[in-house]
Amino acid sequence: MKLARRTGPMAAALLLAATAVAGCARPAEAVTITIHYSAFDPTQLTVPADVPITFVLVNDDPIDHEWLIGDEEFHEAHRTGTHASHDTVPTEVTVPALETVETTITFDQPGTLTYVCHLPAHESYGMAGTLTVEG
Repeated sequence: MKLARRTGPMAAALLLAATAVAGCARPAEAVTITIHYSAFDPTQLTVPADVPITFVLVNDDPIDHEWLIGDEEFHEAHRTGTHASHDTVPTEVTVPALETVETTITFDQPGTLTYVCHLPAHESYGMAGTLTVEG
């Protein structure tokens, strides 16, 4: 999968301008995921392969969360990991309390991935969702 991370409206404007100038890149499609009462909404998404997808992660809760997306092996590593926060990898995002964060990912292979908050007890509480990538 191809990864890119950006936040804020200025970055979006720069991305659109660069796309127009380059003429060869596809603009990102946006998907909003809201976090409220320690739950993701929606919990099931379908996106196309080979298209940049900007995930707009809106945390309406007064506590921090994280949004990590990957396969089962990826999540197993994070269940026992020790990262206090995630801010440099587009598939591993910390979403501070009452804030909105954006991350852009291009999935190059069809398949099914899950997104999970691995903060203590959040996954067992049900803070997970499924993303289907269609080819």
